[in-house]
Amino acid sequence: MIGIKEKIEKAIPLMEEKLQKKNRYALPRLVKVVVSSGTGRAKDKTRNELVADRLAKITGQKTSARRAKQSIASFKLREGDTIGYAVTLRGARMYGFLDKLINAALPRTKDFKGVSPTGIDEAGNLTIGIKEHSIFPEAAEEEIRDLFGLAVTIVTTAKNRNEARALFDAMGIPFGKNKEKR
Repeated sequence: MIGIKEKIEKAIPLMEEKLQKKNRYALPRLVKVVVSSGTGRAKDKTRNELVADRLAKITGQKTSARRAKQSIASFKLREGDTIGYAVTLRGARMYGFLDKLINAALPRTKDFKGVSPTGIDEAGNLTIGIKEHSIFPEAAEEEIRDLFGLAVTIVTTAKNRNEARALFDAMGIPFGKNKEKR
């Protein structure tokens, strides 16, 4: 099976023609992938440990805790409490994770109709929301009661949505048929 990196390399001449760029270094490319998840209740230590452990299994890299920036009394939240976890992937781990996401995890999603093209922001980054982490092969044997959602943000050097869309199409991301908002 051909990987994401090889797909992008093969698509460079097509992207040069489509985006009307003469220099291949002016084409958009991947920078990093950020996988993040909120843990909900900050006081629940077992939930925090569970989310951190499973995110580490899914990504193959240790998680980084995200802490509350300010206290909010109505949520019983104090400044410095852990409220989520994130992992930043670059290089070979990034390409490996994207291969797994596109070829194994997304097809396992219940009622999957494609990634929404409106997930591409003005800066050319794509954010995909995943409702259940159990779609990843590493998390398949877990109990159903401990499900959590996560967000996958693919950061690129694209200057606008059109450049980003060309890169994501070259990567093989399955976009849905719904119309884009502009």
